[in-house]
Amino acid sequence: MTDTPPDRRPPEFGGERLLVIGTGAIAAMYLPFWLNWLTTAYRTLEVQVVLTSSAARFVSAQALSVLVRREVVMDRWPEENRPDALHVRLTEWSDSVVVYPACVNFISRLALGLADTPALLTLQCTSAPIAVAPSLPPGAMDNPTLQRHLATLAERRNVVVSPVRAVTSLTTGRRDAAGAPPLSTLIGMLEELRGSLSGEGARMTEGVRTAEGVRTAEGSRTAEAEAV
Repeated sequence: MTDTPPDRRPPEFGGERLLVIGTGAIAAMYLPFWLNWLTTAYRTLEVQVVLTSSAARFVSAQALSVLVRREVVMDRWPEENRPDALHVRLTEWSDSVVVYPACVNFISRLALGLADTPALLTLQCTSAPIAVAPSLPPGAMDNPTLQRHLATLAERRNVVVSPVRAVTSLTTGRRDAAGAPPLSTLIGMLEELRGSLSGEGARMTEGVRTAEGVRTAEGSRTAEAEAV
């Protein structure tokens, strides 16, 4: 599936530590291009890449490590004993997440609540904003089961699912595949979600302060009544 270059001006993005999860869609072959754009457009942004084993068929983990100046994490449980848990480390480190590209298998497992790999468990546990970019083969978008999975993900308050666009399948040569948008578009959607979640957090905090104020005032009135 083919891709297009990003917009000239990158969208504003306030995240500081971005977790990029690449899955087994063939569009993973474009990750070097997009990570180069990402680190150029946002020079202070820290990026950690996680690759599934199927994504590693299309792109080199070593090449991505050079681009983000950080070792790529493979989406499998470490064989050696460690004092910490990989999914907890990824969850606590990242303040924003993109799944780019998101293949049919990964989307379905995520929507079903499965957590049998570090990436999936991270996504099930994090409260950070997550942007999911489906990249689908011909015919997949017509599958009602996949449609339900995408709808399920979109219902999560911290998840945004990008719309797909018609792209040329590298297999059929026809424009019958459903491609992810440019990463620049996804970053804009992620920033919008970040702002929305920040607003919700501020309202929740204000609500707690208001409730505490009401309780304090009621306690004062009760104390005054007892004193009388």
